[in-house]
Amino acid sequence: MGNGGGDRARIAQFADELIALKPDILLAVGTPSVEELRRRTTTIPIVFAVVTDPVSQGFVQNLAHPGGNVTGFTDYDGPLAGKWLEMLTQVTPRPSRVFVVYNPATAPFAPLMLGTIEDAGRALDVTVESAPVHDTASIVALASRKDGGLLVLPDFFTMSNRALLLAAINEARVPAVFWSRTFVDEGGLMSYSTDSAEQLRRAASYIDRILKGARAADLPVQNPTTFELAINLKTAKAIGVTLPPSLLATANEVIE
Repeated sequence: MGNGGGDRARIAQFADELIALKPDILLAVGTPSVEELRRRTTTIPIVFAVVTDPVSQGFVQNLAHPGGNVTGFTDYDGPLAGKWLEMLTQVTPRPSRVFVVYNPATAPFAPLMLGTIEDAGRALDVTVESAPVHDTASIVALASRKDGGLLVLPDFFTMSNRALLLAAINEARVPAVFWSRTFVDEGGLMSYSTDSAEQLRRAASYIDRILKGARAADLPVQNPTTFELAINLKTAKAIGVTLPPSLLATANEVIE
């Protein structure tokens, strides 16, 4: 089950339809999908991918022993949010203020990340402000945020509305860092992220094991082990910022 275009009502509808089919196992991509499926079944095994902090969200008892009908692969480890902010501070001119963009309805885990980002902001002498978006109008309004950088959290709403989001950011001419390389391929400045396709491949291995008799309760939730940095130098030039050679040297992909 996927992201439903970032629309919670559609995700709920898809969950109803899937449960009605009485499947042997469910694959859930993203937090909203897991939430909706868990509300409808405590018995059908659910394997997830691209989910943030499943323990705090109550999906599993702990990572090593999930304990219920849910297990899978997370897209986030603790230091990642701080790394995003650190990348923004390496841009010249250096932003002194960073707006954190997410939709609370589809990114209920945002407070976890905001805490980490705010801690990093104090250490890096950067003011961190929340900039929640709820609809297309609030995305368009980001074009007025010309006095700082933008940090876009993992969120299927922003992914589904990325063309509008990227247009607003480019109009504001400010540096931004994203949670997925897809944004950089389509004109965003930088991303530091896990490989979602790799997570889905790993999820497939868990699905295979469960179909062969393993219990979701016994399969440990796994955190990401590899990350990729992507940078779009065309965008850097267009918005008038420069990136240090040290950052470019560590990039997995540089678009010129």
